[in-house]
Amino acid sequence: MRGILVSLLLLVTVIILYQAVAEGDEGMKQQIDGAGSSISSHIRGISP
Repeated sequence: MRGILVSLLLLVTVIILYQAVAEGDEGMKQQIDGAGSSISSHIRGISP
């Protein structure tokens, strides 16, 4: 029973950390979207 509780608490901790790092206001997801937009506009600006 104790092992299940410890495993559950560890899983909840990992999920909370993932949400804070990847999906926060300045998380990886936002940074990737911003970089993609920047690269996309740069490519559109290149004259053929």
